Amino acid sequence: MADNHPIGLFDSGVGGLSVLAEIKKILPKESFIFLADQGHNPYGQKTKNQLRLLSLRITKFLLQHDIKLLVIACNTATCYGVDFLRSKFTIPIIGVVPAIRPANTLSSNKKIVVMSTPATAKSAYLSSLIKNFAAKTTILKLGCEGLEEAIEYLNKKNIAKLLDKYTNIIKKFKADVIVLGCTHHPFLKKEIQKRVGHGVKIIDSGSAIAKRVKDILDKKDLLAQKKSSDLFFTTGDEKIFSKVASTLLQYKVVGQKACLPTGRPESEL
Repeated sequence: MADNHPIGLFDSGVGGLSVLAEIKKILPKESFIFLADQGHNPYGQKTKNQLRLLSLRITKFLLQHDIKLLVIACNTATCYGVDFLRSKFTIPIIGVVPAIRPANTLSSNKKIVVMSTPATAKSAYLSSLIKNFAAKTTILKLGCEGLEEAIEYLNKKNIAKLLDKYTNIIKKFKADVIVLGCTHHPFLKKEIQKRVGHGVKIIDSGSAIAKRVKDILDKKDLLAQKKSSDLFFTTGDEKIFSKVASTLLQYKVVGQKACLPTGRPESEL
């Protein structure tokens, strides 16, 4: 039986739009509710409990729109909150994690860099992925402080400056594979490739997440047959969000202001 309810996605900001774009490629009949939590951006500097509480409030907001599946389109929120959210809700929840396993397969010299937020770089979740799938590989966990925020507002001068800084580190490390461990980073793939050269492979999780969404909806008989309009929300400035999102997705996006449900933090965590 078809299910025309929307798929919900959230991120700390516009980065999750890279995941949305990948899902839309293979599921054109699905409808989407996307929330950018720009009012609390950047997530890379938040504590575990702060991230869990924000993720909980956002999920409750998206459930008010009758979503049938949730994608945490944020590596940092996934690392600290996916298991927590799955313990709280019954709908299918898919997280975005750095593509360590495929990177290890691709690497010839067994030197890999994971570009992420500082919080993801420090997370036990990432350490666990490396231990399980690339224990014998030398991996540099590069917490790219400031880059998420620069992309968020398309600050081209800061983006260029930070990319120069971080790609110089990557070149000195001599990695042959770069994992984009933040959903903001795929929007800069061409710029990163230009700096490190075409001998270095660059991968992210977007297409794998899209396939995972399709598989789950197919198995549960939840694929849509009729598309409705996608809705975009932000907890920040809706005009700024709309402008940046339209630029990144290359079609007109009109964002709405979102007010997240409130509650007693100590009772929810």
